[in-house]
Amino acid sequence: MADATDDAPPADTFGVSIGVDEGAFRFLVHVPSTLDATWDDRDAFQRLAEEAVWTHLDRDETLRAVDRVADTGERVELGTVTLRPDGTVVEHTLSRPTA
Repeated sequence: MADATDDAPPADTFGVSIGVDEGAFRFLVHVPSTLDATWDDRDAFQRLAEEAVWTHLDRDETLRAVDRVADTGERVELGTVTLRPDGTVVEHTLSRPTA
């Protein structure tokens, strides 16, 4: 997803979720098939997306909610976060799961 502002650096929208494994949670970043921004480090979007999520959502409360609503093998969507490679959050639709 490109920015609406013509002179702003490009940004991309990533979906984020928590996967529930036997005895563990996995933080998942869903990458679009095409990216508008230049990501020099292929792992950078994962780290930046995770930082953005835990900046906007309380990690402990969110993980407790995931534990209440999901069983092993399921995935709980937290929303999307639109990021620039410099870490700027352009927008997000993040929310904690509700039981």
